[in-house]
Amino acid sequence: MAFMSEWEHAASLFPYFLKVLGLGALSTVGLTAASFVVAMLLGFALALMRLSRHLWLRSLASVYLELFRNVPILTQLFILYFGLTRLGLTLPATVAAIIGFGLNGAAILCEIFRSSINNVDRGQGEAAWAIGMTRRMAMRIIILPQSVKLALPGLSNFAISLLKDTSLASAAAVPELAFKARMLVSETYQTNLIYLMVAVIYLGLSLVLARVGNRAKFRLRRGH
Repeated sequence: MAFMSEWEHAASLFPYFLKVLGLGALSTVGLTAASFVVAMLLGFALALMRLSRHLWLRSLASVYLELFRNVPILTQLFILYFGLTRLGLTLPATVAAIIGFGLNGAAILCEIFRSSINNVDRGQGEAAWAIGMTRRMAMRIIILPQSVKLALPGLSNFAISLLKDTSLASAAAVPELAFKARMLVSETYQTNLIYLMVAVIYLGLSLVLARVGNRAKFRLRRGH
């Protein structure tokens, strides 16, 4: 009877849990999307720097990669959110998280973009130069469109990984899904039900991202 009473109490709280966790899920999706855009733009710029003929650009990109790949993302978030405050610069928690995930993700996407560009047949670039195209024109018209298709699997995997990593933002008080779950647990002590719901939400969002990535690959393959 006690078990049934506890189960009925948890069931009565389910709509409230769903509402709160739903808001957290929306925050997680927004955080993931914004961080992905920052990481993609910066990562692409870093990839071009790594492929540059200028030594100082390649060196600068290499230093960036070593720095952000070898420092844990949680440490980077703490520096951005708590450390900068000591220097008189206070960032909102969500902004600090977007910058942190974006900077860290750029180091990952840089190598994905660089690898995809290098995997395009070199003969196509040489043929473009032979007919009078500049290096920049060949990159923009011939090489980059093909490298996008090669980069898609890596981008899809990164997006799913980023979605799950955003749970670390709860340490900086970002009101995303994991933060909302901790708040509900401290309020109601319904740990099992709450984290079961959180797991289902993360699984559902990850499957949606995987589906989007697969459809994008299919469309590019069909277009090619």
